[in-house]
Amino acid sequence: MKHLLFIIIPFAWFTILTCGDKGLSSSNAGQRHDGAYKLNTGLSGSLQNPAFSPDGKSVVFTRFHDGYNKGSSDLYVYHLKTKKLKPLVSDGSSNVNLPGSAWNDKINAVVFSSDREPHDEIFLISDTGGTTGDEIQLTNRQDKQSYEPAFSPAGQWIVFESHNIDAKNNGVITKYKIDGSSGYIDLTASGENAGQPDWSPAGDKILYQKENNGKWAIWTMDIFGRNKTMITSLNESNTDAVFSQDGQWIIYSSENDNVKSANIYKIPSNGGVPTRITRSEAYDGAPSISPDGTKIAFESIYGNPEESNGTAIWILNIPGT
Repeated sequence: MKHLLFIIIPFAWFTILTCGDKGLSSSNAGQRHDGAYKLNTGLSGSLQNPAFSPDGKSVVFTRFHDGYNKGSSDLYVYHLKTKKLKPLVSDGSSNVNLPGSAWNDKINAVVFSSDREPHDEIFLISDTGGTTGDEIQLTNRQDKQSYEPAFSPAGQWIVFESHNIDAKNNGVITKYKIDGSSGYIDLTASGENAGQPDWSPAGDKILYQKENNGKWAIWTMDIFGRNKTMITSLNESNTDAVFSQDGQWIIYSSENDNVKSANIYKIPSNGGVPTRITRSEAYDGAPSISPDGTKIAFESIYGNPEESNGTAIWILNIPGT
């Protein structure tokens, strides 16, 4: 295991000229009823998986070149006030971050997965000066592939999704100490299909999604893989979950009978009645909530994202905050 030595290299920042952050996309502005606005980054491709920085001033996201979840992908950071964009990782591989706790201020790093040879593994990169080539590989297993990572609050552990090589189903939630001292600890059973974990801000819980007969539900467990609790119903498909910064809520994307396409909801972290947050006829997914709890960032497009050229990143000021 390599030591976590970050090399500080000045970023080449550049500004994208836009028509203003609140310029709406013609493809789904007319189908929104919640006041959300699109980030006009100037990038082509599919912009996905936004995650707020710990200070709430920026978002990191994944940009797929060839459509939704298609082709190679890069990581970018966009500053919400200055509208400056910087490339973080771009090497021709598929580099993907997860919404939620992908960005940690205790070790000043962003964690992500990459499909560099021979297969998907977990990497991190400094947020204070890292650029392509400065990545540090964390996981390294010959018989498993690893992706969709999230940090523990102190940044000493990661939790992520493990699969057998070339297998897409039967994901296992796994935790690993980034100094390599823990080994790989599976938290869910290999016969289940679990993924997209997020660590609670208090450090005592991990949420994840689990599939059952084609439907996804949000679950929580303690950090030792015990006390597993189903939070959302199996009568709908609920994915892309993250904790709010106070740990009281889980924010997620839901396909259910009350919406035309998936929209963003919240539910108490111990379970309860869900509340709809976004209101659109578009697909809204992969939410991230700002540290102060006043905004969510998410990916959106009108229609089926899998059949599109890609989603864009949108911001919603949460009503009542």
